[in-house]
Amino acid sequence: MQGKHWSWSALLVAMCGSALAEPDMSDAEARIRKQLVDVFSNIEIRRISESPIPGVYEVESNIPKSLYVSADGRYFVAGDIYEIDQGRVRNPGQERLEKRRVEALSKLPEKDMIIFRPETVKASITVFTDVDCGYCRKLHNEVGALNQLGVQVNYLAFPREGVGSGTFDKMVSVWCAEDPKAAMTAAKQGLAVPKNLACDNPVAKQYELGSELGVNGTPAIVLSDGKLIPGYLPADELGRRLGLIEP
Repeated sequence: MQGKHWSWSALLVAMCGSALAEPDMSDAEARIRKQLVDVFSNIEIRRISESPIPGVYEVESNIPKSLYVSADGRYFVAGDIYEIDQGRVRNPGQERLEKRRVEALSKLPEKDMIIFRPETVKASITVFTDVDCGYCRKLHNEVGALNQLGVQVNYLAFPREGVGSGTFDKMVSVWCAEDPKAAMTAAKQGLAVPKNLACDNPVAKQYELGSELGVNGTPAIVLSDGKLIPGYLPADELGRRLGLIEP
């Protein structure tokens, strides 16, 4: 291989070889932290630990993907490392992300969500949504059918164009409305919602949280076990996924 023609396997070999001379965890952690902070100004490093691959360290941060870094900090891979465990393929990084979603969402107060609750709750989903997203509107049309199945729908805000965008202002107005559920429905029908940006609202924090939890599009449906379904599914398919409708 020459120039930029690197394969992932070759990069991991280079990482491991680079790390062999840096076996001390404290030295490696300090070097990795400095390298990443120098390059990525907005990174918030939460944890650096030894990865399943000898000589390679795993970095957990506000970036949804795990970073696997050589001990000298020169090489890194952003993504997943898979493990073959008793004939089964596991994705330990994805499993940790799912656990992080469960923990993070469990801490959110209901008052910060817009909730469509059935009479009898049999299951719940958390949906990162954008009022101007076509497939979010399509999913919202299924909320009645989901409620009939016993599915509670908890909406969180994820304006795809980011904080300060026109959609962001619309979503703040929805959360600040006197009746947020009615405002959510109106906005997703393309109707104007009275502008109200003055209330204390969680829209920016929920957008940031979604980014940290691996949301990069809407709708993003998070199940109670932390698994993420990216995109729209009709109510009957969601019901099957939740075990409420027989396959």
